[in-house]
Amino acid sequence: MYEKEYLMLPGPTPVPPRVLRAMSEPLVNHRGPSFKKLIEEVTEGIQYVYQTKNDVLTLPSSGTGGLEAAIVNFLSPGDKVLALSIGAFGERFATIARNYGCIVEQIDYEWGTAANPDDVRTRLSADTKGEYKAVLVTHNETSTGVANDLKAISEARGNHPALLLVDSVSGLGVMDAKTDDWQLDVVVTAAQKGFMIPPGVAFVSVSPRAWKAYESSKAPKFYWDLGTAKKYLEKGQTSWTPPIPQYTALKEALKIFRDKGMDYIFTKQLYLRDITRAGVKAMGLKLVAADEVASAAVTAVWAPEGIEGKLINKKMREEYNVVVAGGQKKMENKAFRIGHLGYVQHVDMLVVIAALEMCLLDLGYPVELGKGVKAAQEVIMSRKGIL
Repeated sequence: MYEKEYLMLPGPTPVPPRVLRAMSEPLVNHRGPSFKKLIEEVTEGIQYVYQTKNDVLTLPSSGTGGLEAAIVNFLSPGDKVLALSIGAFGERFATIARNYGCIVEQIDYEWGTAANPDDVRTRLSADTKGEYKAVLVTHNETSTGVANDLKAISEARGNHPALLLVDSVSGLGVMDAKTDDWQLDVVVTAAQKGFMIPPGVAFVSVSPRAWKAYESSKAPKFYWDLGTAKKYLEKGQTSWTPPIPQYTALKEALKIFRDKGMDYIFTKQLYLRDITRAGVKAMGLKLVAADEVASAAVTAVWAPEGIEGKLINKKMREEYNVVVAGGQKKMENKAFRIGHLGYVQHVDMLVVIAALEMCLLDLGYPVELGKGVKAAQEVIMSRKGIL
């Protein structure tokens, strides 16, 4: 296919042309001075996005590899863990911990809702012996389009010694996450989401408290050993052979964050969220997440009654060149998801809303053409000058 395709997934996301060009730079010796300079610059830039002075380590993996690293480096078999699950990725984080022998106490919330910080406060305040070693939480639940309140959850922990391990794979670079100010001990993200580069690199931030836990961790680790990664980073290297083109791309993407500033990025992402939600609501469709917990990265939409979610995805892709994501697990074929993070702008969302109107009309849903587009346009017109 040679026509333009709109990649509206919650990851991988569209890559800016200047970032793609950066990937074509010649390869360098990953044990030499050129890569040392590159990884030092990139690490400083990632810390800027993380809003942290903590160590941030890069791993040659997807986000799931980063999540596994978060478990095996700071926990041991038999450790008691509190896992907050609001969707498919909350379940995944808990499953990784179980697979490494942790005793996981999982709080399951209705899909489409956020975790309640009071539950954390109640469980941890009753744990006078300090048996909980960690709290697992998803920042942005990609499967449902819900964002958890990390600040409130961290505050609910109080003085309990449990580490706060955060899956922010689709959150970092999209929504505010003050790693240091909110005392987030370990935060995992990946490059193919808000960071706007192709898949291949994950990032893990580590607080001083987490490093103390690392010293006593008995979980098996080799490739994901963050202590080894830290030693190599001090030499300007990675533990294992890195995907060098991803690092040159990341260097360019981080320049965008620096040039624009994080406040701009966060404001833009909320803007795109509001445009999308307004357009979808105007069509009479039901959103999975309520406004007060809605993600700035992805919007999950229930398919109209009698229409399969997979059929919407197929028609959008094949007839309108718009690629949206399907529902996951219990939402499979019942919902679809529109990504609006990274290299996306307001007029892209108008294209998506217009294509969705035509797609649904083709499938027999009684949508009034232009109604969703008009609602989206009204959000744009009312926000002129905010960016």
